[in-house]
Amino acid sequence: MSIPQRIKQILDTIPENVTLVAVSKTKPSEDIMEAYESGYRIFGENKPQELTRKYNELPKDIEWHMIGHLQSNKVKYIAPFVSLIHAVDSIKLLKEINKQAEKNERVIDCLLQFHIAQENTKFGLDIDETKEIFNSEDFKNLKNIRIVGVMGMATYTDDENQVRSEFRNLKMIYSELKENYYRAEDSFAQISMGMSGDYNLAVEEGSTMIRIGSNIFGARNYANK
Repeated sequence: MSIPQRIKQILDTIPENVTLVAVSKTKPSEDIMEAYESGYRIFGENKPQELTRKYNELPKDIEWHMIGHLQSNKVKYIAPFVSLIHAVDSIKLLKEINKQAEKNERVIDCLLQFHIAQENTKFGLDIDETKEIFNSEDFKNLKNIRIVGVMGMATYTDDENQVRSEFRNLKMIYSELKENYYRAEDSFAQISMGMSGDYNLAVEEGSTMIRIGSNIFGARNYANK
């Protein structure tokens, strides 16, 4: 099955309100162009340098998502063009994104990453840390970022009940933030959860954005990092 056929197959199984981010990390630009030529435009990368290289190589109407853990000193590489940064987990990172967005005369959309998994290796905020950020003067002074929702990664496990519970937890976090901070803002609408192995569960639990790599492009190609 070709890359465009795999994308179509996934799109046919998810609701229209769910965005598919085709995760192209470690994949060559030729693979992205195969998807692009079939009409697909939304791609995700997890390394700023690789994302920047592909941005420079590929058509400029692609909507690029930065989906990996982002270090503050790498924000400058992607600030001129990135459409959405998924994994924002600190006020320090928010301030740097704001700084680089201002330099580029842009407002950059961001998702706050929450730690919903039992694995310690995953990054993310908790609800109390987020409230502290939202109530801080530092945050209120950030005019070149826009928080448009939340993201999280479930535990890597075969236990569907656990995965479903973790996704449900992220949906509850989203609902609490929406009610208390973003009730009047239609832009705060995204719940980014679900990857190749668990996106069907994520969609059932309220995901509006899924990040699919191997089901579209095959296994990661580490030689092309």
